Amino acid sequence: MSISNIRIAIDCMGGDVGLPVTVAAAYQFAQRYPDTRFLLAGDASAIQSQLAHMGCAQADWYQILPASEVVLMDDPVEVALRRKKDSSMRVAAQAVKDGLADACISAGNTGAWMAISRYVLKTLDGIDRPAIATSIPNQKGGATTMLDLGANVDCTAQHLLQFAIMGSALVSALYGRPRPTVGLLNIGEEVIKGNEVVKQTAELLRNSGLNFYGNVEGDDICKGTVDVIVCDGFVGNVVLKSMEGLARMVSAMMRAEFKRGPLSMFAGLLASPVLNRFRGKVDNRRYNGAALLGLRGIVIKSHGSADVYAFGCALQRAREAVHNRLLDGTTTAIHDLRRSLQEAEALQRATSSDISGRAA
Repeated sequence: MSISNIRIAIDCMGGDVGLPVTVAAAYQFAQRYPDTRFLLAGDASAIQSQLAHMGCAQADWYQILPASEVVLMDDPVEVALRRKKDSSMRVAAQAVKDGLADACISAGNTGAWMAISRYVLKTLDGIDRPAIATSIPNQKGGATTMLDLGANVDCTAQHLLQFAIMGSALVSALYGRPRPTVGLLNIGEEVIKGNEVVKQTAELLRNSGLNFYGNVEGDDICKGTVDVIVCDGFVGNVVLKSMEGLARMVSAMMRAEFKRGPLSMFAGLLASPVLNRFRGKVDNRRYNGAALLGLRGIVIKSHGSADVYAFGCALQRAREAVHNRLLDGTTTAIHDLRRSLQEAEALQRATSSDISGRAA
């Protein structure tokens, strides 16, 4: 993929705000990256009105893909998938399927976006379930990639192994790390800890050929102990929402402290450079944009409450994924690992057969 030809399809109607965020963010992004064009899926007249309001109705950075329906934030998956077949979500995903776009993004209903993307694009060979992955800031100044974050509540050990493969491929593609470290989220580092699924997953990971670090705990996420942390969607979503809530609480406490009196305000002014850097690091808007991995196309999910800045960060994730050939990297990694696992299983069967023959 040439960096001068990146096309991103946007579900413009999705999210808590919709057009004032999605279209405005796309316009600002196009000013920074003239090599990126946008396919704006949604109500054509509403999109045109928003563009006219911003004074950019006539430009070459966008193309409108008309859609007559909108998936609401509280729509059941069945409604979004079966009844609203001309939704802005469906049109955006179809643009990737048809080769019109290199990636698609939505800030709408997560369950609906996952279901529609999976239905339209299908999963990669060797992947049973797509997973949601995102980056979480850590103490080392980088980010820890974590998945799954809510797409799959009940997982088998094989599913978690697939998540590890996809997460490893994501980090390799986006950050240029050939063998990223992978940790399995558990209630302790010891091998004996965890439920049966976690123990079985650890065994699979140890024999997978991935750079498996071992079990990690919750505090390892922010420590940056490993590059990738794997867990089921129930645990991952709770962790993510807890961290987002903590970041908002810290920010609110800092603002409240500065309002207590003149002395606090003066101290706040002196400390403002440090505090601003801290606030920037914990600002979850910077890390908006989760990848839906395991599909035959690049799909990004933005927070529904994203503002223009946060949605722009999600667009950046989409652009990076296309530019770094994330889909190719994921496909190759899955193929190579499946082959190595098959070879290991064949060797194990041969060894077991040889041992049985000697015993006889």
